[in-house]
Amino acid sequence: MADQRGDDAVSRREYVKYGGALAAGGLLAGCSGASDSDKNDATTETPASTETTTEDTEESTEVSTDTSYTVSMAPVGDVRFESVPETFAVYESGYADMGVALGKGEDLLAVGNTTRFHTDHYDELDGVTVASEPTQLLGDSYAIDRELFYELDSDVHLIDPRWLINNGFNLDRSDVDSVVEDVGPFVGNTIFRRTDVWHDYRYYTLYGAFETVARVFDRVDRYEAVKAVHDAAVADVSASLPSADARPNALLCFGASDRPEAFYPYRLSDRGTNKKQFRDLGITDALSGSGVSGLSTNDRGQIDYETMLEIDPDSILLRGHESKTEAEFRDTVVSFMEQHAVASELTAVQEGRVFRGGPIYQGPLQHLFNLERFASLYFPEQFSGDLFSREALAAAVVGDA
Repeated sequence: MADQRGDDAVSRREYVKYGGALAAGGLLAGCSGASDSDKNDATTETPASTETTTEDTEESTEVSTDTSYTVSMAPVGDVRFESVPETFAVYESGYADMGVALGKGEDLLAVGNTTRFHTDHYDELDGVTVASEPTQLLGDSYAIDRELFYELDSDVHLIDPRWLINNGFNLDRSDVDSVVEDVGPFVGNTIFRRTDVWHDYRYYTLYGAFETVARVFDRVDRYEAVKAVHDAAVADVSASLPSADARPNALLCFGASDRPEAFYPYRLSDRGTNKKQFRDLGITDALSGSGVSGLSTNDRGQIDYETMLEIDPDSILLRGHESKTEAEFRDTVVSFMEQHAVASELTAVQEGRVFRGGPIYQGPLQHLFNLERFASLYFPEQFSGDLFSREALAAAVVGDA
């Protein structure tokens, strides 16, 4: 396949290279075990110092510069870059949001599912941009065509290769190895949930993964500036929350219909990155102790309103409706539940605590907007208006912080 890609593609691949554990131990020779800590989430080998040697003659001056560096992330391990990659592709759109947060939005080539890449929040950040029409990796019948990676020709794929291999995309290890060899490396970890049995290696927190991506693009300064906005917002929230016994629990589930009758349950206690805002707000899992499992690759069980009524959660977070406004959601889904014979008996319905559940994937920018959104929904007496400065966040993204 390399012969089919042309001299320009080959020369560009000589510009951005990979190595380390990939070359030494194979693509998937990664770490095992899980950690909830941010500590050591991102590991980078500092680029070698520039060395200049001047001979004792006026005629000869030799300058040698090594700009290579190594970034490490499970499950792949060490990935060596000879120079900073420019273009990138992702599956989880939370990684796309990380790229945008580093000022790389225009260099995004593809996401796994474009309907799950929500971009409205960028409109509130002056100067922050994103590619208008990234390619969707998912094709017909939930398959991904390996040749699409060749067509995209991304410098780096911010994708967990084991996610591609283990989720029915019609890709196997040899496909991924070929893409690494002929196109560019993979650096990524499935972080949006923690329910997959095949994920027997280290997990990363949202900001642990974000720091790794920042090291890939050599933009740690922008990561630190965004993190400063995040840390201040989370600290303000923590200081203003009501006592733990005054915070509601929540049933998080998926039901995309405007007139939902059956739901796929998630576990809010799962420490995946798409639930971070609920952890920040101290919202507990209504399914704890219920015996109801959460949605994962291997468990697709559904629950109905009768099961919900047995649990009777304080609030319901319903995913699959992020394309709606809050008003549209209330006029369709909530209105239907209020008129349903069983759903109308739920405490969450009667007390007006049925909310859109947030995105399946989210990155650092989207998390801040979701933290603000759910803080005002759950605790309107404590939170209203902006939770963080849009100006400060935009400055961090564009490099003016």
